[in-house]
Amino acid sequence: MKAAIVRAPGVAPVYGDFAEPQPTDDLIRVTVVAAALSHVTRARATGRHYSSSGDFPFVPGIDGVGLADDGRQVYFAMPEAPHGALAEQTLVRADRCIDLPDGLDATMAAAIANPGMSSWAALTERAKLKPGETVLVNGATGASGRLAVKIARHLGAARVIATGRNAAVLAEVGADEAIVLEGEADALERRFMAVFAEGVDVVVDYLWGMSAERLLIAAAKAGRDAAPLRFVEVGSMSGETITLPSAVLRASAIELMGSGVGSVPLDRMMVAARDLLREAVPVGLTIPVRQVPLWVVEQAWAAPDDGRRVVFTP
Repeated sequence: MKAAIVRAPGVAPVYGDFAEPQPTDDLIRVTVVAAALSHVTRARATGRHYSSSGDFPFVPGIDGVGLADDGRQVYFAMPEAPHGALAEQTLVRADRCIDLPDGLDATMAAAIANPGMSSWAALTERAKLKPGETVLVNGATGASGRLAVKIARHLGAARVIATGRNAAVLAEVGADEAIVLEGEADALERRFMAVFAEGVDVVVDYLWGMSAERLLIAAAKAGRDAAPLRFVEVGSMSGETITLPSAVLRASAIELMGSGVGSVPLDRMMVAARDLLREAVPVGLTIPVRQVPLWVVEQAWAAPDDGRRVVFTP
């Protein structure tokens, strides 16, 4: 069969022939209809992501939409290595497949599932969001962040604050308040302190790096008498590490946690994906999509980000 193939760490995938998957009693064969290019997929291809197996060659792609051998249209996640989603067919455990809801377009489902699940799981499984609380989305201008604003609102947040570098995009994400991530770190910290003074219950962080560092410091300074802030780290688009004074955690009741494969059991991730996809059409969860055939994977992999989520159609 045809597939995208990663042959070595850090090397972009090439389009070629790969062994056709054979179903077993435990594994379902899925004919792939649509599969998105995600940050996790890119990171696993380098071999450095914490969930990477380190074995090469393999087919990248952590999730997608396809047709099971019994004819069901399903969303699937975490195919069985070395098979992945960027192929004509893949192998997936039955408990990692979800019937696609009626009315949900397969391409859009593939596009929103992973970025939407990131905030859905962060808010429900980790932060345990309560109706009426305030949520701050750090990094709300990417696909995941834009969906997070809508999902926080849908899950009961009374107020949503968004941060991001692109002021024009930030103004369109639908938040109650926006903070542009610009200027010196101390000035940014003061802007964060102003919103924490009004009350923030949950932070969903897609950036890490300097903005996360200053958010935590501002929360500690402004929130000593408030309810504990639940800070959920989801992504690291601005950096893998931060420098955090120990006093931030000693002088505050901040609950610092992560959300992802490992911190949330996979079966609970699949529940989050199921709930997300069921609500996608009623809530209007959509993002801009660029649909491309799988045979151009090498060009699409290297192309600059134009704000649209790349979805491959084998």
